[in-house]
Amino acid sequence: MRRNFDNEFKTTVVELLQAGKSVRELCEEYSLQDGTIRRWRREYGQKNGDLSKKRVPTASEVELSRLKKELRETRLERDILKKAVSIFSKSDS
Repeated sequence: MRRNFDNEFKTTVVELLQAGKSVRELCEEYSLQDGTIRRWRREYGQKNGDLSKKRVPTASEVELSRLKKELRETRLERDILKKAVSIFSKSDS
């Protein structure tokens, strides 16, 4: 079952973390996963303390993501073609 936390709770947890409490202590105290707390801390830092809005990627970040995806797909196609050439060249021998 997935639990939902309001932004005030998330901000409080991050502020406790910044005040010196460890991630482990907060996990035990509030029954949270350490990855959840770390994600909230990262989001808090990116938004300068506002956890209510998702960060909108910049145009350069979107373009970089698109290019990385295209490169992955191109490499996959290349690898498939290499294997096909290898298979066909073996069968001709």
